[in-house]
Amino acid sequence: MKIYQCGNCHHPVYFNNVACERCNSWLGYLPEFDRMIALAPGGEGWNGITDNNTTLKYCANHEHRVCNWLVTEPAPDALCEACDLNKTIPNLSDPEHLAQWRRLETAKHRLVYALRRLGLPLSSRMAGKRTPLVFDFLSDDDAVKPVMTGHAEGLVTINAAEADPVHREQTRVAMHERYRTLIGHFRHEVGHYYWDVLIANNETNLTAFRKLFGNDEEDYQTALQNHYRSGPPADWREHYISAYATTHAWEDWAETWAHYLHLLDMLETAHTFGMRIAPPLDEQDAMQLDTTFDPYAEPDMDRIIAACVPLTFAVNTLNRGMGRKDLYPFVINAAVREKLGFVHRIVTGFNG
Repeated sequence: MKIYQCGNCHHPVYFNNVACERCNSWLGYLPEFDRMIALAPGGEGWNGITDNNTTLKYCANHEHRVCNWLVTEPAPDALCEACDLNKTIPNLSDPEHLAQWRRLETAKHRLVYALRRLGLPLSSRMAGKRTPLVFDFLSDDDAVKPVMTGHAEGLVTINAAEADPVHREQTRVAMHERYRTLIGHFRHEVGHYYWDVLIANNETNLTAFRKLFGNDEEDYQTALQNHYRSGPPADWREHYISAYATTHAWEDWAETWAHYLHLLDMLETAHTFGMRIAPPLDEQDAMQLDTTFDPYAEPDMDRIIAACVPLTFAVNTLNRGMGRKDLYPFVINAAVREKLGFVHRIVTGFNG
């Protein structure tokens, strides 16, 4: 992600900051201009310190401290583009649920940032009907049956317990996963949504998809049962990005899609920081990195992947030095490289 600066004193700030630690200005993110705006009290809202012509308001969810995005709508209950995607939020009478919601929104807002950067629709017209992307954040405490994280016809459901790091780590270990994060859940599940938007009703894209990912018409529930009963094939590391990707063509796509967004986010951050990697190795070429390009504007996926190899090796080494797990514990084999290239071509070729 980009580095943001306070609109008043230009001190570096994080994407979800609501105040500047240097000058104490109130801050809000204005997605239309992709800027962190410093705010001054106005008549019925806030004025941007660098632009007093527009009255700004915080998203209505700001009162719960879950959103720092700004809106220009006069309605006091106006939601930002990211929060407007919510269909159901956790029961806020429970303080634990409120804490979970804040973590969920942090991840979701980062997701929406990436989708905006890619120019992807947050809703789409398919088969003559409007299919929006919406989110349910549900808790097992309030449900008749256990909440399953997943996607169905534009509705992404996230079990709010996934926002509890202890629960998530216990689940990761029980499922024998190498990686389990909130942002990973969001990126994976919207991958299913964009399969519907970009692949399902486009004959050309669907034909190309099947050559790489397999038969999407295979019974999904049967495939899921087989996966949990027998596990992945022994040679899965040669063809997939994760063991779960072997379950079904849809899951292979969603896992690949999630990793596509992972790589873009990491590389944009490195690009914004002007990172350069040049270790004193006998064979340096594969481990050299000079982030001179914005991955969101780069047409060549091979160039993106080539840059991510030394980047992920470097950050994994840093993590190991601090006794932490690898930040990116995955290997991009030749088959995954081809699948990532397909995703990139589909996304960059989308014209609305």
